[in-house]
Amino acid sequence: MTGSRILRRSLTRNRARLTAGTGLISLHQLAEATVPVLIGVGIDRAVAPGDGTALLLWVAALAALFVGLHLCYRFGARQLMLAIANEAYLLRGELAARIVHPRRLRTDLRAGELLTVSSTDADNVSYLLDYVPRIAGAITATAVSAAVLLAVDWRLGLVVLVGTPVVLVGMQFAGPLITRRVTEQQELAGKATALATDLVSGVRPLRGLGAERAAARRYRDVSQASLRAALRAAGTQSRYLAFSTAGSALLACGVAVLAGWFALDGRISVGEFIMVIGLAQFLLEPIGLLAIVPSWVAEARASADRCALVLGADLLLPAGAEQKTVAEPHLVLAAVRHGTLEGLDLTVRPGEFVGVVTPRSADGEALVRLLAGGVPPDEFEGSVTLGGVALHDLEPAGARALMLVEPHHTDLFTGTVAANVALLEDGGAADQAGDQAALAAALEASAAAEVVDGHPDGMQRHVAERGATLSGGQRQRLALARALLARPPILVLHDPTTAVDTVTEHSIARSVRALRQGSTTVVITSSPAMLAVTDRVVVVDDGRVSVEGGHAELGATHDDYRKVVLR
Repeated sequence: MTGSRILRRSLTRNRARLTAGTGLISLHQLAEATVPVLIGVGIDRAVAPGDGTALLLWVAALAALFVGLHLCYRFGARQLMLAIANEAYLLRGELAARIVHPRRLRTDLRAGELLTVSSTDADNVSYLLDYVPRIAGAITATAVSAAVLLAVDWRLGLVVLVGTPVVLVGMQFAGPLITRRVTEQQELAGKATALATDLVSGVRPLRGLGAERAAARRYRDVSQASLRAALRAAGTQSRYLAFSTAGSALLACGVAVLAGWFALDGRISVGEFIMVIGLAQFLLEPIGLLAIVPSWVAEARASADRCALVLGADLLLPAGAEQKTVAEPHLVLAAVRHGTLEGLDLTVRPGEFVGVVTPRSADGEALVRLLAGGVPPDEFEGSVTLGGVALHDLEPAGARALMLVEPHHTDLFTGTVAANVALLEDGGAADQAGDQAALAAALEASAAAEVVDGHPDGMQRHVAERGATLSGGQRQRLALARALLARPPILVLHDPTTAVDTVTEHSIARSVRALRQGSTTVVITSSPAMLAVTDRVVVVDDGRVSVEGGHAELGATHDDYRKVVLR
């Protein structure tokens, strides 16, 4: 996938509307060029001889011409706007689908940069569908004007036919520079957006560390770099516009001056002189447009290249082919080496409730990444199997249906509580009694019922982006409710109760254990309340299992366990 291919595809998949719109816009420009011709001929044939009847006919013809050019522009612009909106919609959809692909995208672009590509750059690419009819219309207008001027006097037409290419060729040298400047601008704007996204999502930890000034200083540096790039790009485009406007104006003035000389010399009539002056003034727009369009196309090309980075990026994870149908598969990790994990062996039997304690947080994070299926097979050693099938041999949707991993840092989305927990698009309640009972049980087990019942809107309570209108504990409980409601055969939870008080934590631990009775659950945590309800506790230290047993047993016999869990 390349930027050129994306631009070509934009044209081909909207060719019906693009062809209709381009044809109508070209007719509009043809009619615009005909206006001064009608006026000049009318003066020679009606005004000069004093023929009132002929004057009325020429005025009627001029009125009909204006009606025609208005209708052509109106319906042509409608077709083109539909094409632009359609292309932007399709391209945004493709970019979004690629960005959230279950097999993960291999890219160095951060979330904010991906957001810029899927919004601003997608729009810039779609604008190509506006540039093509503009170019066609400008060429039509210039060709018609040159033909009329040739008919009036061959020297006038020659000025346009020779001068226009000279102006356009002279402006082409700035195209590569504009592309580079716009690309730099978009890249730095994406980095600034990415950093802003990171800072907003981590504003509370930053306040806790007292690092607000350092974060603000870092963002200011990136923002200033983005501003400088934007000014460089704008300056280049402004100078290009100034030179292109001056070139087209000089060309039109040359035609007008030459026509004035011919009129004084008696080589052309008064009507022809007025016709030439009108065409010279009219030519300012199409010639100026033909001169500035390359900078627009350069901007669209730069954005298309950035879109190609996303659409053409490889996927991290293999496709997976097997569809697993076992209701309660067992989870086995054998000799796993990834990140800080050094030969980890862990088996979780069907229906078991297992606690995993990681004195080093990096061990827990590496284990969560691995179980979530976000690590390519070539980036870890050993094996991770579900029911005897390697995790990456399973089709991604099938793997998620078997094992759901709820990370410690989860996201809530703009909408309602119902839309976030029960995944109901309309924010309403579940339809069937069974669904309502499952929802109520999940809310109760996660203590999220308090979040719902404590607000007058209940399940329709508004949730801002990333759950900004909720406290940390409320976000954590809603995320846990969402995971419990999914009822996967294997559920992996990473520190699900760090933001709730001790009393609520004990209640959640007992309720989750009861709700998950008979289902396989793995809780990676150091919470004594959660570990107390497990069947077995596995301690992973220095990247491998160091000890395992019951919570009470380990608390009584192992000093290191007490230091981590019972501190």
